[in-house]
Amino acid sequence: MADKIKIALYWGGTCGGCDVAVLDIDENILDVAAMADIVFWPIAMDFKVSDVEAMEDGEITCTIYNGVIRNTENLHMAKLLRQKSALMVAFGSCACFGGIPGLANVTDKKGIMEKVYRDTISTDNPDFVTPQPVIEVPEGTLTLPDLYDTVTCVDDHVDVDYFVPGCPPTTNLIMTFLGAVAAFVNEGTPLPPKGTVIASDKTLCDECPREKKEKMLTRIYRPHEIEIDREECILDQGVICLGPATRAGCEAKCINANMPCRGCMGPTAAVQDQGGSMLAALTSILNITDHEHELSEEDIFEIVSQVKDPLGTFYRFSMPKSLLKRSVTEKSGGK
Repeated sequence: MADKIKIALYWGGTCGGCDVAVLDIDENILDVAAMADIVFWPIAMDFKVSDVEAMEDGEITCTIYNGVIRNTENLHMAKLLRQKSALMVAFGSCACFGGIPGLANVTDKKGIMEKVYRDTISTDNPDFVTPQPVIEVPEGTLTLPDLYDTVTCVDDHVDVDYFVPGCPPTTNLIMTFLGAVAAFVNEGTPLPPKGTVIASDKTLCDECPREKKEKMLTRIYRPHEIEIDREECILDQGVICLGPATRAGCEAKCINANMPCRGCMGPTAAVQDQGGSMLAALTSILNITDHEHELSEEDIFEIVSQVKDPLGTFYRFSMPKSLLKRSVTEKSGGK
């Protein structure tokens, strides 16, 4: 067997669930241990950034990076790990296309600070004290990462070789990727082409076992408002399911739990904007296509108001990589 490879795992701007998901491969973790040494994994072991800085460029075989670029520390670590790694993997929805943290792009740093440290009902902070990147205390200088106005993804800043989507990635996708690395190390099997998304190229609807009847909708429901039939297409029942605009490969886990797809696998390669694609799919089955020219503004508002939180529904996991990217902010000087 070849010498062990070196793997690094890092948690950027995210919830940490992707780190835990790596452990969901159960006894297969022993196979990983047999082929690889983990040389950096701060959430699990006592590694230091200085340990990575001391490595040779390219010394790490593969870095598995989860999370968005939200602050200066995230960006520094992404660049450092890219420099020290032969392969860089965007792991999870946040790293691939922004995930839940990407919804922060509806505002900016100033708006977030005001909301969290001043404007919430439970906050008692009359002097509006907020975290500062640098502050002097009797014991010395303390520093914190500085928050960016805009949430971005790993490949917006560094070269990424592979993408493993999901919130978090499912066990089968993790093992597919690790299996490809193991086959490359042990048998010389070529790795997938650079830029490959480790998932299906089809939509979730192609993977979904439910019966689709192609009926027109007269009303949109939230999941708790009806009893969802386990045999029938969830979207056909009037509950928004992002299956038509979402990449397959997750084994339809939410669908099998009788819940609609929320889009965490991101768009397929054929879709430029996941939210826009889903909006187009939804409007095509709303019962208005033959008489939309007859609708008043009140009628249109009534239909649209059935969708609660449109941004969070259609762009829940993909806003930073969508055509929207973020809300518009005025530049200084009125430009």
